[in-house]
Amino acid sequence: MFTGLAQLVEHWSPKPGVGSSSLSTRAKKYNMTGIVKYFKESFEELKSHVSWPGFNEGLNLTALVAVFSVIFSLIIWGLDSMFSRVIKEFFNLIS
Repeated sequence: MFTGLAQLVEHWSPKPGVGSSSLSTRAKKYNMTGIVKYFKESFEELKSHVSWPGFNEGLNLTALVAVFSVIFSLIIWGLDSMFSRVIKEFFNLIS
């Protein structure tokens, strides 16, 4: 747990409590109920308010993403190979 500068000063000061409120009022315990509530509300929203695609539409969209991923990876591979050759030729030229 992180300790703030004011807490360190208050702790080591000969006059604790000067310039700030009590350490016990500032050091609040982390409350997990907020996180649990957030996940419960998120799950409920996913169940009731999100319109999910059908199986066939999901399959078609997955195939489309896969095809474009392959195309873009081939383009990036080609550009990388081209730049690699250009850099090799440049260094061969200057050496």
